[in-house]
Amino acid sequence: MDNHVRTTIRPEVARLQQNIEQVIKGKSEVVKNLIIGFLAQGHILLEDVPGVGKTTLAQLLARSLNLSFSRIQFTSDLLPSDIIGAVIFNQSTHEFEFKPGPIFANVVLADEINRTTPKTQSALLEAMNSAQVSVDKHTYDLPRPFMVIATQNPIEFHGTFPLPKSQMDRFLMRLQVGYPSIEDEVQILREQREVGNIEFVNPVLDAAEVLELQAQVQDVEIAEELLYYLARIVTATRESQLIELGASTRAALALRRAAQARAFYEGRDYCIPDDIKTMVVPVLAHRIQAVRTFEHNGNEVAEVRTLRRLLDEIEAPL
Repeated sequence: MDNHVRTTIRPEVARLQQNIEQVIKGKSEVVKNLIIGFLAQGHILLEDVPGVGKTTLAQLLARSLNLSFSRIQFTSDLLPSDIIGAVIFNQSTHEFEFKPGPIFANVVLADEINRTTPKTQSALLEAMNSAQVSVDKHTYDLPRPFMVIATQNPIEFHGTFPLPKSQMDRFLMRLQVGYPSIEDEVQILREQREVGNIEFVNPVLDAAEVLELQAQVQDVEIAEELLYYLARIVTATRESQLIELGASTRAALALRRAAQARAFYEGRDYCIPDDIKTMVVPVLAHRIQAVRTFEHNGNEVAEVRTLRRLLDEIEAPL
């Protein structure tokens, strides 16, 4: 990166990151990408083993921003109405009225999303795409800002329903939290006396400030040559013999938004090639389907390796 490129993190996002990292130790890059996803008005899929802080991370984001938070435990018997709500008959008024479901919150945690049926999974599509839900021919707007953070365990396959690509395409990024280092785990053991206690974490921003930041992200400049660079990357995923299913136009728009949000996070009102490069794997890896070979027998490994190979082959503008 050139020396003249400014990378001073904006004070607002720096406060937010520090606030979350009071509890989440040694995961600065994950927290950074979660914040970038939120600034880009996207949704996040946290894919990792149980017990590494996925739920806590979602709670901390909502608490730090003073936003409403809702946790939905996805199970095989969960119905779409359990998520979006239902029209019920009110005995006192003798009228039918809509009773909102837990989707009506600023930050919604879809816990173990792959443990429910495709029909129930699809109940999230309209909400994630348009921040609204439709029930009985009526459309209801969801609160703004709105973000879905879904979790799934990539190791456990018993009793799960893998997310279809159409659903995966709605997530701006897929992130892995990972296990902490020995030093970070010792710090967690030393400091966290009570399980799940985050009551001491205070808000550092509010909904109005978040909406203003999200609006500013949309104004981040991305030069024409960078748009062509981004488009070449997306096109390469469609033309590569190593990839069976390439990235969609929605994926290209998501990559642009993520690059703009990363530039904004780092205190710039313009994008640089590194903003696009850095976001390619978290934004595109879960949206493409790599060709399976004897070398690539795991989803994450195959897609990530293929994308990195493409990035090496495509020249970035200076």
